[in-house]
Parts: sequence; structure tokens; C-alpha cells
Amino acid sequence: MKFVHIADMHFDSPFTGLNVVDNLGDIRRLEQREVFRKIIDYIQKNAIDYLLIAGDLYEQQYIRKSTIEFINNQFETIKNTKIFIAPGNHDPYVKNSYYDSFQWSQNVHICKHELERIEEPEVDIYVTAFTNFFQNESPIEKMEIKNANKCNLLLTHCDLNGRKDQNRFCLSSNIRISIECFSV
Repeated sequence: MKFVHIADMHFDSPFTGLNVVDNLGDIRRLEQREVFRKIIDYIQKNAIDYLLIAGDLYEQQYIRKSTIEFINNQFETIKNTKIFIAPGNHDPYVKNSYYDSFQWSQNVHICKHELERIEEPEVDIYVTAFTNFFQNESPIEKMEIKNANKCNLLLTHCDLNGRKDQNRFCLSSNIRISIECFSV
């Protein structure tokens, strides 16, 4: 089993601080697309089984349909790769979001609930989703490994080092216990 893991692409971020000088924000957005193309090319050339995206693929407030179409067109070029997306705090699975309303490629699975378990022949993938822009409780605390004799992966958008009272997307101090339950 081979997988590629990415997070925090933040497609269509305004990069307002970079736009002060020579439209560097526009340049940065073009660079993001080029990096994404290279990731997809790598997946295609190396016959990667899974692409795991751990949140903030795009910026909900600024994302354009043309960018979603670009992302999906890239996904379509790797039809033999299963793609799992855990929506994050910048791109939550909310009503009328592109995760909800766009017709994604057949090989894309977007987590719609706080916690889902996807059974694959060689791995169980536990995926979490932000279903709001803020998350005060960790769905991981409710998670139970169904098959400890199998490879188990957790795909989530979070901050492992944050404190619950200071961070809107930390898992909790119990995450080490959860991670130790996963076989590698």
C-alpha cells in the first residue's frame, strides 16, 4: 500500500500580505497550482494507491468554481488512486460548499460527518470532518478501532499541540492514546 498525504493547500487564499509588492499573491496562487500538478504527476508515475488530504484544501470564503474544476480535473487524471478528503476549518463540509454541491470525480471520497470509517481491503481509514468553521470537541475521543489486527489510518485536520481552551481545532491531550492504537 502506497499513499501520499497533503494538507493546507489553501487554494484561492487572498495572500493579502503578499499583494503589497508586485502582485506576489497572484504569483503564489500560480505556484500552488504548479505544486499540486507535480503532486498529481508523482502519484500517477508511482502508481500511488491513496491520496489523503487532511483539510484546508481551499479557502471557503474565496474559492472560485474554476479552481474547484482545476482540482477535480487533476483528480480525474489519477482515476486508479482513491482520494480521501478530511475537510478542515477553512473548508468545512457545510451546506452549499463545493464539497456538498460540486460533482467530484468518482475516485474522491469527502468526509461528511465528524467521524467516518472507510473499510478498504488492506486498511481501515478513519476520517474526520469539520462540519462547521469551529470545532470545540474532538471526534477522536469517541473513536473506537474496529479491527486492531489491520492497518488503521487516521486522517484529520488538527493541531496536536494545542490546548482545547485556546485552539478551535485541537484533538485533545488523549490523542497519543488514539495514535498508539493504530498499527503502522
